Amino acid sequence: MRIYKFEEIQSWQKAKELTIGVYTNFSDNKDYGFKDQIQRASVSVMNNIAEGFESQTNKMFIRYLYIAKGSCGEVRSMLYLAKEFNYISDEQFEKLSNLSLDATRLISGFIKKLNE
Repeated sequence: MRIYKFEEIQSWQKAKELTIGVYTNFSDNKDYGFKDQIQRASVSVMNNIAEGFESQTNKMFIRYLYIAKGSCGEVRSMLYLAKEFNYISDEQFEKLSNLSLDATRLISGFIKKLNE
């Protein structure tokens, strides 16, 4: 199946869902450094997928996908801190962590497919 625009990519769609979740759950957080970092990391996931797709070469796209995958890990790592600092509930942690893991799996699968 040919993809014509990055918005069709499942991992980008999942990353967008993650970003919306992060922004929603941390909108009132007064730890501005923390809030800024987790928001930037979540945006990085979806933006790197989009930027890599627009690069129009598989080699560059794969590089951007690895960066996006790394940002997923950063978001998940920060979610553990958010839970420890009581910035989010256990339920919010589970939801956002699962979105991050889903995005990571989709990105990994996409990298594998592009490497075939």
